[in-house]
Amino acid sequence: MEHTLKHEVIIDDTTLRDGEQTAGVVFSKKEKIAIARMLDSIGVRELECGIPAMGEDERAAVRALVDLGLPARLITWNRALVADIQASIDCGITAVDISLSVSDQMIAHKLRKDRRWVKEQLRHSLGFAKERGLYVSVGGEDSSRADPLFLVELMEVARDMGADRFRFCDTLGILEPFTMYETVRTLRTAVPELDIEVHTHNDLGMATANAIAGIKAGARFVNTTVNGLGERAGNAALEEVVMALKLACGCDPGIDTHRFHEISRFVGRASQRPVPPWKAVVGERVFSHESGLHADGVIKNPLNYEGFDPAEVGLRRHIVVGKHSGTSGLVERFRSMGVELAREEAAELMDEVRAVAQRLKRPLSDGDLRRLYAAGKHDRLAA
Repeated sequence: MEHTLKHEVIIDDTTLRDGEQTAGVVFSKKEKIAIARMLDSIGVRELECGIPAMGEDERAAVRALVDLGLPARLITWNRALVADIQASIDCGITAVDISLSVSDQMIAHKLRKDRRWVKEQLRHSLGFAKERGLYVSVGGEDSSRADPLFLVELMEVARDMGADRFRFCDTLGILEPFTMYETVRTLRTAVPELDIEVHTHNDLGMATANAIAGIKAGARFVNTTVNGLGERAGNAALEEVVMALKLACGCDPGIDTHRFHEISRFVGRASQRPVPPWKAVVGERVFSHESGLHADGVIKNPLNYEGFDPAEVGLRRHIVVGKHSGTSGLVERFRSMGVELAREEAAELMDEVRAVAQRLKRPLSDGDLRRLYAAGKHDRLAA
């Protein structure tokens, strides 16, 4: 794999569609509007915003998003059915994802059809969409378990009929990055005229890695969700993919990352899926340092133990005082509390700090530290 990317990468965020398909998650229309506005404001260029065929409530939400007139392109998810596509058109949508099951497993045991039927369904639905001037992404559900030669056949049909891109879906999250890279590169080579989009799931904990691998193999579009929301174990997280592109791939997708923390918390509340403190990139405590060596290193120069400035994603650094702390961390923590603690005083407090942390099985709060300091000061005065 090349270390840096030489092609444009476009984020297609599907928080409002696949993110809401997380079991038990429901966004209100007001919440959808707020999420769409936030994502648009930070530079996300495409929002997969719903499934109009679901019913009138969904269509009303999609129409409300269309009425915002956002710069981001709005795209809806549709089965490869004329009725679904028409429902999207009726909402004012001009871009659609047309989804078909493409693995033999799903063709036989979900659709109960054959490959020929799938190709004909693609021709029929894609023809309908292109005759009406729509931008079309052809979505290959379960692409990762499909015969690559059949995927090439479908991509050639899509290309010849004017589709704008093909969505390679790791629907069950079963791929690893090396296979993702090789598969996408093979498809890209076979049908170079058709853009590829990668859609990854996190069932094996590799959604972000697979998304990056697909991009490095030549995919121009990538699906994400805020906080990695999505069915089962979720999708590739917006914040992870963007920061990985910037830091690991030398590619800036044009996203203002400073509001990631704000957007993450909003979506966490709206979805009733609180963001874990250790969540990669946006967790409240991913820039926390307790270990004596680490705290000392980050105090001397944050780049010693931080790959990027926490402010870049709207967070801040925390020096945690607990069982593994050293004097540098303790001095810095007291300084943040407005107390100038000499290193000698810190050394005297360390044994008690560690003992209290061990007994409480948690780091010490500001109140804990003030009490220890006051008790120690009293003992020093008495002596």
